[in-house]
Amino acid sequence: MSLIKKIVQQALKSGCLSTTDKNRIQFVWENSCDSEDIDALIILERAILAGEVAEESSNLGTSPVSKNKSNSTNISMAYQIAAELAAAAAMALAIPTKRQDRSFSGT
Repeated sequence: MSLIKKIVQQALKSGCLSTTDKNRIQFVWENSCDSEDIDALIILERAILAGEVAEESSNLGTSPVSKNKSNSTNISMAYQIAAELAAAAAMALAIPTKRQDRSFSGT
């Protein structure tokens, strides 16, 4: 099982995604992401947007955000997530399969 999938399962179970886990996800994403990781991230993002998982704030000591600003931030985050998922899907689709790796011999 992939590390990202384990982190996502833990976040879904606890209802919280820690800053440490966010950093671990980012590290795996940048270094060795596979299709199982992408699926897990999609599930996590949906859970965050649905309010089933809360993200630990890395800005301790900041003042609470007003509801309107919070809604605006959520919409911006939704667009960012959609863009990131589209990019991830494009990267996943660009990964050559074994069949495509073979050169055409013409026979």
